[in-house]
Amino acid sequence: MSARNIARFWEWGRKIICVGRNYADHAKELKNAIPSEPVLFLKPPSAYIREGSPILVPFYTSNLHHEVELGVVIGKGGTAIPQSSAMDHVAGYVLCLDMTARDIQDECKSKGLPWTLAKAFNTSCPISDFIPKEKIPDPGSINLWLKVNNILKQNGSTSQMIFSIPYLINYISEIISLEEGDLILTGTPKGVSSVQEHDELQAGIDGIVTMTFTVDRKT
Repeated sequence: MSARNIARFWEWGRKIICVGRNYADHAKELKNAIPSEPVLFLKPPSAYIREGSPILVPFYTSNLHHEVELGVVIGKGGTAIPQSSAMDHVAGYVLCLDMTARDIQDECKSKGLPWTLAKAFNTSCPISDFIPKEKIPDPGSINLWLKVNNILKQNGSTSQMIFSIPYLINYISEIISLEEGDLILTGTPKGVSSVQEHDELQAGIDGIVTMTFTVDRKT
């Protein structure tokens, strides 16, 4: 057994693997095709923030969007993990925000460039407290929601995901070995929208967890 505390994975986990366009309605709202295989991108661990720290708007964007997501925390590493045993590699979950500089992402997409500037900046991955696996017996059927200044913007079920968590664990680990402490962001439901300096973001998983973050601009 590792001496590291999985409930504080963000302090030592080595990577954040994100899945784009994993909800059909979200793909449609951004005028993207429904993917036939997962769309992957990465965030560095320096993207993590916890409640009490602000989301900082990067100086180069004027259109920062929220995306609420279920995060899957890996408790046991592996390569080419079969779907049939994939859930044995899960330690628990977190509620996450994938903060996205949408104007920069659109520019990168139009030029065929990577999304790093749009997705990987400091404070781009706010997370909740760790949720032990047994608290969410069916992660494929939970409700995620997000409010901006108390106005509901996103409300969707993980049952709407195109690619299931076992499928994603198998697919990702065939390409990138998964390690203890890694986090997989599983995609966002429809309803993404722009946030401004001083906005308050509240997000939750029904009956499980809530979290609150404020938006600030780096001075």
